[in-house]
Amino acid sequence: MTNEFIFIAGFIVFIFIMMALDLGLFGKADKPVSLKQASFMSAVWVGLALLFYVLICRYGHLLHHVESFAALQAVNANNFHNLQLNPNDFAGSLNMYRQNLGLEFITGYVVEYALSVDNIFVMVLIFSAFAVNPKYYHKVLLWGIIGAITMRFLFIFLGSALISEFHWILYLFGAFLVYTGVMMFINRNQDDKIDTENHKVVKLASKYFAVHPKFEGNKFFVKIDHKKMITPLFLVLLIIEFTDLIFAVDSIPAIFSVTKDPYIVFFSNIFAIMGLRSMFFLLVNIINKFHYLKIGLAVLLAFIGLKMLAANYVDRIGLTTMNSLLIILGILVVSVAASLVFPKRKIS
Repeated sequence: MTNEFIFIAGFIVFIFIMMALDLGLFGKADKPVSLKQASFMSAVWVGLALLFYVLICRYGHLLHHVESFAALQAVNANNFHNLQLNPNDFAGSLNMYRQNLGLEFITGYVVEYALSVDNIFVMVLIFSAFAVNPKYYHKVLLWGIIGAITMRFLFIFLGSALISEFHWILYLFGAFLVYTGVMMFINRNQDDKIDTENHKVVKLASKYFAVHPKFEGNKFFVKIDHKKMITPLFLVLLIIEFTDLIFAVDSIPAIFSVTKDPYIVFFSNIFAIMGLRSMFFLLVNIINKFHYLKIGLAVLLAFIGLKMLAANYVDRIGLTTMNSLLIILGILVVSVAASLVFPKRKIS
């Protein structure tokens, strides 16, 4: 049993334990999640991400079973870290590799966590459009996160395999992110609406399943006259899963601009997703106050895309991972601060 396997298996077990604890806190009864609970769990997930950063900085070499300078060189090349390793100082080179790995993780985590805020905007619209009782939010989001983790796992390792085989695909990712950022900026003031009758997911589900016309508590399925039917709550879950699939198309390429290491991409994604549910309950009532955040996210996506397109020049101009992290944090801080300093005018 390799150290790599133990590291990954330990992480997966940890995620299952935390999900069980999270469910225990939020899911004891069907009732709205309080601001206090949401704040506590948000702080817990951010704290755990920071602890994991420290863990990677100390034991990150176990991820790829790096026990020699030759192995370190191979991992450095295969994952495009571009570190200047010293063959005469294995210990120093290994420490440099671990510190860089930790920095890539925390930068990727910040990017994914920031982009997930846009996901929250859409989730609020979905719940409002279907008039879902707030006390059932936690159940839908829990199952939504389980589905999101599965999809992200497949996307990440598929993307990593494609990058390893076709490095030029990174330029496609970069161009797509620039395009997405530009379109997000152009459409920033559009009123997003969810058509509950004509949504693609609703139509598809109605084609293959019998749909019950009303909510039945927190049930996803009901049996009426010996016929199994899906409830509107299950339709909401399907739409949220579909929405996350769309957002993954943006977020997965974005994090590959930070690191090409599939494990780091996976870890940062999972921590951001696991913290999404508590962040939703924290922001659900105030999300519309951050009206400049869409602009910030648009600039963020465009910056990441341009960074990928200019990959051959990034090192020459001194744009390190730390510089990228500071720029990303700066974009987010400015957009949030601007939203609070210049609140949106109420239309009378």
